[in-house]
Amino acid sequence: MHRDSLSKMRLDRRLLHRRGWIGPNELEQELTSLPDCADKAMTLGEADDSDDGPGDDAPAEAPPLS
Repeated sequence: MHRDSLSKMRLDRRLLHRRGWIGPNELEQELTSLPDCADKAMTLGEADDSDDGPGDDAPAEAPPLS
C-alpha cells in the first residue's frame, strides 16, 4: 500500500481496534501530535445563534393535504 495512504489510515476510527494495527504507545504519540482545535469549538447556544436556517419566520408545520 502507498505510504501516504497508509499514514492517513493509521488513526481511522474503524481500524483502531484491529489487533496489531497500532500499539498503545504509538497511538498516544500520534494523538498528542495532533493540532489543538479548541478555538474552533462552539457551544450549542452559540450554534443556535449563528444558525443561518429559516429561523422564526418559517411556518411551524405544513398545511394539511386534502
